[in-house]
Amino acid sequence: MDAGEALIPITMFAGGFAMIFGIYYLKTRQNLAMIEKNMNPKEFANRPAPYKNLKWALLLIGAGVGLFLAYLLDNYVLYHSYKGHFDDDRNVPIYFALIAIGGGLGLFGSYKIEKKWWDENKDLRS
Repeated sequence: MDAGEALIPITMFAGGFAMIFGIYYLKTRQNLAMIEKNMNPKEFANRPAPYKNLKWALLLIGAGVGLFLAYLLDNYVLYHSYKGHFDDDRNVPIYFALIAIGGGLGLFGSYKIEKKWWDENKDLRS
């Protein structure tokens, strides 16, 4: 085994350990800060997220629609040949861009729906 090859598992182990330690450390600091402000950390640990499924659904629907639009653009609108040879890798950025745009639009739609509900039920929360 080469010296460079030995660094890969060591780096992965150290990175995983640092990630787990960091998450635990930050969670402990958050709980201590909440206790200092006379708040109960357990009260906020199990708060429901009512629009979590809506957010994921709209994100995946938006990404799927973006991927489908990219496929249609690639195969029917931007279908070009270069000197008799087809260039399959020419329109790859369109796929990534439209997936990101579709997913972003889905998340924006989820935000608007959730904000509308919170604004309508403002008096119920107080």
